[in-house]
Amino acid sequence: MSDYGHELRFGTFITPHSQTPQASVELALLSERVGLDLVTFLDHPYQPALLDTWTLLSYIAAKTERVHLSGYVLNLPSRHPAFLARAAASLDLLSSGRVELGIGPGDTFALDAVAATGGARRTAAEALDALEEALEIIRGIWDVSTPSHLSVHGEHYDIAAALRGPQPAHDISIWLPAGGPRGRRIVGRKADGWISGGLWMADVEGELDRGNHFIDAAAAAAGRDPREIVRIFDFHGSVAGNGRSFVHGAPERWVEKLLPLAIEQGVSVFILVNDDPAAITTWGEEIAPALRSAVATERRNTTEERVA
Repeated sequence: MSDYGHELRFGTFITPHSQTPQASVELALLSERVGLDLVTFLDHPYQPALLDTWTLLSYIAAKTERVHLSGYVLNLPSRHPAFLARAAASLDLLSSGRVELGIGPGDTFALDAVAATGGARRTAAEALDALEEALEIIRGIWDVSTPSHLSVHGEHYDIAAALRGPQPAHDISIWLPAGGPRGRRIVGRKADGWISGGLWMADVEGELDRGNHFIDAAAAAAGRDPREIVRIFDFHGSVAGNGRSFVHGAPERWVEKLLPLAIEQGVSVFILVNDDPAAITTWGEEIAPALRSAVATERRNTTEERVA
């Protein structure tokens, strides 16, 4: 049982269809209007049916004022980490510190598509090696306090005396998806957040427990406090009673289903995967405030019991 004590954040995951570009914009603006904290976008840069995610993030940043933005997750084999670091820092400066960075090693089903557009073709093991190198490069570019130029000579990236900067407006969080032990250990050693989700977990509570075990142990071994790492959970949800969703029905059913994930599995960032405006509105205006209140009550009760 793990509650890491983080403030809860709520967001949306939007599919940026290129045939209806303004629909993604409207859903992002709606997410901000109904009080959500975060808007994320699917990223498959080799897929013409989707808008380019970084272009969309920049466009949305100019149209919003408060909500944070992230790719979910950005495809690393198609995006060089040094340029990605500078792009993220630049957009963070322009948006007054509203950018987070979700990046992933790439999906195995997309190897041909990535390679066809000039990206790197990597095995699963190579992709994780490259991800670790990329984290060093990204953080190195952002670290303007170090006077020397950045050099990283790895198996997948060779950076020689690169200029550092710009420095982001705030400490951009780097979030990684990780479904296996090795990926989860990378999260524990080097990342700011673990992206998990009901989209692929057959046993959500069990997988979250196992993931937290690997991440916490790796963090402790690296001299980190496991509480530094946020746990992000994405899920399909429906207010229309669709039983195929992870949670469906009235708002109170959502709270009942999601509350244990916060109190017992340590999730503090909940991301709804649904492009329906009605679901997003209910998520922001009703469910998120109710879940935030329920978590605060549970935490307060737990504190009182410990004191007693």
